[in-house]
Amino acid sequence: MVKATPEGTRRYAQRLGSVTARGHFRERDSLLYSSIGLGTYLGRWDEHTDRSYQEAISHAITLGCNVIDSAINYRFQRSERTIGAALKQLFDEAKASRDEIIVATKAGFFPFDGEPPQDARSWIVENVIERGLARSDEIAGGSHCMTPAYLEDQLSRSLENLGLTTVDIYYVHNPESQLESVSREEFGARLRAAFEFLERATADGRIGCYGTATWNGYRQEPGSPGYLSLGEVTAIAREIAGEDHHFKVVQLPHNLAMPEAITLGNQAVDGESLSLLMAADRLGVTVMCSATMLQAKLAQNLPPFVGQALKGFSTDAQRAIQFVRSTPGVTTALVGMSKRTHVDENMAVASVSPASVDAFFSMFSSEEA
Repeated sequence: MVKATPEGTRRYAQRLGSVTARGHFRERDSLLYSSIGLGTYLGRWDEHTDRSYQEAISHAITLGCNVIDSAINYRFQRSERTIGAALKQLFDEAKASRDEIIVATKAGFFPFDGEPPQDARSWIVENVIERGLARSDEIAGGSHCMTPAYLEDQLSRSLENLGLTTVDIYYVHNPESQLESVSREEFGARLRAAFEFLERATADGRIGCYGTATWNGYRQEPGSPGYLSLGEVTAIAREIAGEDHHFKVVQLPHNLAMPEAITLGNQAVDGESLSLLMAADRLGVTVMCSATMLQAKLAQNLPPFVGQALKGFSTDAQRAIQFVRSTPGVTTALVGMSKRTHVDENMAVASVSPASVDAFFSMFSSEEA
């Protein structure tokens, strides 16, 4: 079992201390996370994009990014395989060690293999239903599944794709997708079964910890059809494994255009209505933020008050990253980086300390906000 460790991530942070500013690395559950992580969602499913991602991942790790995020369905398994190739090269060349890098991936959506199939329905029947990984009524919206048997299969495939024996963070991918098809009672039963499997996978060393990676779930008002309560989700893990449970991380979108993680008091904990970020802090859950630049929509034409509050940057893309990594309670801002030039621009933010609390909240009181 080889995974990210406190000693390894601390060694990495110390080695990269000369090119990163104070506050770039954050400690959670004894590991040091870079405040900027590399995401691998976007891009074509071709060899050119594979090579570009591999170079970008290798370059980012040498510049102070030790959090790499993926999902088995990203680019039809190609993103995981590209991460695996990049890590192998880095490890073989002794430019990084496995215990220094935090690798996260997800399962829930059907991944296909290398490219879209000609007939998606036939693929699902052949690769999921006929193999006994799930019944048809356990598949939500024709695209989402989180049965223990399916997660077992997907975890094995992800480890093979990544070339690893352990993945540090394993997410159930958009579990709120199931609420489109089943009652909340049934959803709770399905999530419990998934978490029971993930606790076993943690016990046998195949994952370091687990969580939920969501899009809408934690950003909606209570009572909304796809709403998720972090307190209730955490309680399921606690009922299964007690206080030593391994439900440790959530991922959700947070950016200048989607600030609900800090502005919306939609999470009830101990009788209080809290924002997601405050609730996560209360419950001991690490928060990773996706869509930092909202697929490049926030990389230009930001209002002037953002630049006035977030000083020291030459591009709006950098300011968008600084907003997310400076949000109180956020551990890592995940940024899609498929090209070396993206890495150079985005990782330059790591050479500047996160904004002060006063500077950050000044954006919310600006007349332009």
